[in-house]
Amino acid sequence: MQSREHDSPGSVHDAVREPGLPPGPTELHTIGPGQETFGALARWVPEYGDLFCIQSRDRRDPSFVVSNPEHIKHILLTNHENYAKGVGFERVKMLLGNGIIVSDGEEWRRQRTMMQPGFSRANIARLAEPMRTRNLAMREQWGRLADTGQSLDITTAMSCLGLDVILRAILSRDLDRLIEREGSNPFAFLAEDATRDLQTAVRFRNLARVILGVVAERRASGERPFDFLSLLMDARDRKTGTGMTDKELLDEVNTLIIAGHETSAGTLNWTWYLLSQHPDVEARMLAELSAAIRDDSFSFDELMGLNYTACVLKETLRLYPPVWLFSRRALKEDQLGEFRVPAGAHLFIAPYFLHRRPELWPDPERFNPDRFDEACSPPVDRYAYVPFSAGARRCIGEYFSFVEMQMHLALLAPRFALRFKPGNSAAPDNGIELDPAVNLRTRHSIHLTIQHRHSV
Repeated sequence: MQSREHDSPGSVHDAVREPGLPPGPTELHTIGPGQETFGALARWVPEYGDLFCIQSRDRRDPSFVVSNPEHIKHILLTNHENYAKGVGFERVKMLLGNGIIVSDGEEWRRQRTMMQPGFSRANIARLAEPMRTRNLAMREQWGRLADTGQSLDITTAMSCLGLDVILRAILSRDLDRLIEREGSNPFAFLAEDATRDLQTAVRFRNLARVILGVVAERRASGERPFDFLSLLMDARDRKTGTGMTDKELLDEVNTLIIAGHETSAGTLNWTWYLLSQHPDVEARMLAELSAAIRDDSFSFDELMGLNYTACVLKETLRLYPPVWLFSRRALKEDQLGEFRVPAGAHLFIAPYFLHRRPELWPDPERFNPDRFDEACSPPVDRYAYVPFSAGARRCIGEYFSFVEMQMHLALLAPRFALRFKPGNSAAPDNGIELDPAVNLRTRHSIHLTIQHRHSV
């Protein structure tokens, strides 16, 4: 670390002493996905509290870490027009294009307005039926594993499930046509490769040919099978009446594939692990499923009436939010409480650490789904809980994700008991090692033993 006399203007020493800026650690640090930032925030959030300032190694403007729900509300809702997508999103844009996750301003508003009707409750209810079919097929596969006493790589299983569900929601019957035409599923590597390295990015960009081929066929034939792609193709700008260009469709489909796949897959991975460690929670969830789900033909309303099951998923998302760190950039000078936010400042919100602040969450390390049951606990502050972001840019696919995850648990959990495998070599000391990349993952796959419930 540089001595005081060698500090450059704008260093953290100056920022701490400059009137109006919050204090913070004295060491230089460039915040971003990865173990270094994760470890640093694990130290600094308890020490410096709900708002502090960090000087970057390579960014001129100061960085703020925000864990105060009122400040988060101000950034994401009250004054969200002043906060553009922050650092890191340029790399996402290189992979996904200028889809709804990375766009800003009028372009984002146009995209959101055009896409929102496609995510209505009625549309999601129709898209839930392919989810049921896919999970029933998975139930047969798991039954064979349980019969033979094999263990289950739940991480890979949930990744494959999540990818298949979102692809069928986007492409419906065209997915099977593509697999037959290409000789294999051209998207399969997304479930197998968690590194997101340059080679993966190149392979992903090469999928443009496949996706645009489907778009061209549908434009030529006029066919519109019920799926997200058709809904996007039929969406119209309210002001101009124009639809999306092929490039816009490609960017939004890319975004749906990655965001829709990884959120649900990661959450279900953690959910099965947590249930294996908390038999009391599992028993309560199974009791609810037994009372509410009579057979495999349960209705959409019955599925979405599973209150405790939803609480289990919400608590999993509290402990292990898929996007553990995201950012905004101040366009103009602003104020957070007593502190000044200069124009150009980077503001980081870290849901993983926000969700574990004892001031907001009593006994924060405990897996307790009752936190989200208003019959048992006070209502949760919506800006203390942001696994899908919050405010104006709350994730458009949140409801779809919950339908997908509840469908899976409703069909699989009553049939199979999954338990953490003792001595699992993928998890040293029977612990789970986190990989805080762009998405919060397990560094190694979680392996669980699988048994039929009737034999437990």
